[in-house]
Amino acid sequence: MKTKSAFYTLIILLGLLSLGALFGGGALIISPSGELLRMPLSNLGSAPFKDFFVPGFILFSVLGVMPGILIYALIKKPKCNFCEYLNFFKDMHWAWSFYIYVSFALIIWIQVEMIYLQTVIWVHTFYIVYALVMIFLAILPTIRFRYKKEQAL
Repeated sequence: MKTKSAFYTLIILLGLLSLGALFGGGALIISPSGELLRMPLSNLGSAPFKDFFVPGFILFSVLGVMPGILIYALIKKPKCNFCEYLNFFKDMHWAWSFYIYVSFALIIWIQVEMIYLQTVIWVHTFYIVYALVMIFLAILPTIRFRYKKEQAL
């Protein structure tokens, strides 16, 4: 895959994830009863929440706002000392690392959702595959090269 097409695909996937999570999380924050999305409170099963507000807030912020910020960071590659502190991949720009974190956050989100719902539906499989495609794109040599930190000589 060429560098530009891989990069644009990465940004588009992140943008679509952000929009979906902002919509879904926002709807759950506005309507914690789940009525807006036609989700009964019984869907919470044994979850430690009485309504959908907390899951909605997590969805909105972690999988909605964070990917939106990352789109900017992946394009502009700004410096961020705090982000560098949380960067496990010290040879890579922090935005690339956070892209990986968001991809795994999506997998964890879906896994936890399946545990509490005690079921698997097609959308769970879709988002697991979606996250795996995101990770695959991030580890392509052209993308890694784009975000690799310059080595001091």
